[in-house]
Amino acid sequence: MKVPLSFKLIIIYTNIKLKIIQLLSPKQAAAIAFKRFCTPYSGKPKRIAPSIFNNANTLNFKFDKLTIRGWNWQPQTSDNKKILIVHGFDSCSYRFDNYIQPLINAGFEVFAFDAPGHGISDGTTINGLQYCNVILEIEKLYGSFYCIMAHSLGGLAAALAMEQMSNQAERKLVLIAPATETTSAVKNYFRFVRVSSKTKAAFNELMFTISNKPVSWYSAARAVNNVAANILWVHDEEDFICAFGDVSPVQQANHKHIQFYLTKGLGHSGVYRRQPVFDEIIKFIKT
Repeated sequence: MKVPLSFKLIIIYTNIKLKIIQLLSPKQAAAIAFKRFCTPYSGKPKRIAPSIFNNANTLNFKFDKLTIRGWNWQPQTSDNKKILIVHGFDSCSYRFDNYIQPLINAGFEVFAFDAPGHGISDGTTINGLQYCNVILEIEKLYGSFYCIMAHSLGGLAAALAMEQMSNQAERKLVLIAPATETTSAVKNYFRFVRVSSKTKAAFNELMFTISNKPVSWYSAARAVNNVAANILWVHDEEDFICAFGDVSPVQQANHKHIQFYLTKGLGHSGVYRRQPVFDEIIKFIKT
């Protein structure tokens, strides 16, 4: 797996910072490590908006003192069904520009928002529970959504949010390389960020205080057990970010409401940009 230079530099800096602090206070070191875990490593680079975003209605709302900004596209002929696009970690809504026009042409009203700490929204960090609550707020303000299409961390957040929504059987959920198990993400994170066992324990305790839930609760695999919506789960077998190995138990559960579309060699971020995957997702939403 090719690791971005920006990520390498951040990890080097974080390890130097934590080396001394965790000797004095594992709890303080855990707080620093958690903030780094929740901070997009690319920051919020200025991006040129794809042309279709210039034709959108702009939206914004307040969430935890942050302004969350997004877009809305209205079809000429509507079937009164709404689609929400949810991007992943260290990404933004612009990355899904090629999905918007086909969905509009199919009669869907399309919504997309940049997550806290991403794109043109406020903030510097994001975590799964916060993202879940942002989606629930979007649902409250602009829903009800017939389909939510979500990638990576957005996939985990969407699964957690859908778990709390009503009329699930009337909805659809597209999970594209979702962050299936947060326990795996944390384990992988600590392969790079070197901390003591005491700091790791404090890290897990800190995550528990956020929602009174253990790290294992932040699981797309767990959440889909409580979701009645029809689900399309897209994943690449060579995804090393949201490891494909975590998907196997979901497959083995043989859920009747979940269908899988698996690829090989497309990776984590490239999977939704390829034409066959694009066609499958659009077909699933329209059918």
